Amino acid sequence: STALSSRARHYCSAPRCRQPSPPSPVCALSPSTSPGAPAPAWLTFSSLVLFAHSLSPVPLVSPCRPVCTRPAFRDRPASVLVRPPHSRAPRAPASALAQPLHSPSLRARPLIARGLSYRRVPLRAASPATFDTTLGSFKAELYLEEMPVTVSNFIDLANTGFYNGVHFHRVIKDFMLQFGCPNAKDPKSRDSGTGGPDGGSAFKNIKTGATIKRNKGGNIDDEHALKASNELGTLSMANTGDKHTGGSQFFINTVHNDFLDWFSPGDSKHPVFGKIVSGMEVVKKIEATRTDGNDNPVTPVMVKTVIITM
Repeated sequence: STALSSRARHYCSAPRCRQPSPPSPVCALSPSTSPGAPAPAWLTFSSLVLFAHSLSPVPLVSPCRPVCTRPAFRDRPASVLVRPPHSRAPRAPASALAQPLHSPSLRARPLIARGLSYRRVPLRAASPATFDTTLGSFKAELYLEEMPVTVSNFIDLANTGFYNGVHFHRVIKDFMLQFGCPNAKDPKSRDSGTGGPDGGSAFKNIKTGATIKRNKGGNIDDEHALKASNELGTLSMANTGDKHTGGSQFFINTVHNDFLDWFSPGDSKHPVFGKIVSGMEVVKKIEATRTDGNDNPVTPVMVKTVIITM
């Protein structure tokens, strides 16, 4: 329980903030006594300890209960509904972390789910997208063949300069980096995480040539076509938790967050559409930046340009 207390940390999320939500931890020390059964001796002793601490000005924190250290969006507009707090995502397997992302064996080969196991399969990737940030540059491959709608939407936004001058608005160490909200051109905007493309705007499906129109909220349909896991270094679509609410915002996984997979149990459904292939040290530098109570970097990190090489 001590290990759980030191590692798990609650993060709150709001539906309009288009951010992935980690799952709740299960307390391994919760009693499972049936109604009418006598309480265990250790529970009775714990009750006396709790009573004793209630007389003290120092609060008692149970070792098996992670503490929510992040404000529940108290600075957000009143119209934003706040979900219950959740714990941090699990770490990636040591075997995945030990191999550099630019290794040929990992390039454009995300973890593909098959039941409860994963295997790597080759993917045909589009030419890379180059992100030039105030902390350096990194490149990502885009899975155009497997995710044509999502990737075409991203390329259209990048080519029109939509992402230029936008800041990372949510950075959580050992979880992910979130980016793509137009409101985050102001690094301290309280509306960061709520914006997207113009409603009703259109773009071309690069694979098929068809014209796709975004809905009135500026969002595209969920593209649940590729069973690629949210592993370390992957790019994944952000959404509000409802269907078809992904627009311009996405996040970079800094650990293997398999509970965010659209094909996994639970409410989080975030499809992967690309992966970092070089400059992971820059991503880690962004991840290590100091943040405020809303996970917003204290020193703003801006993406100056996103350039697609076709």
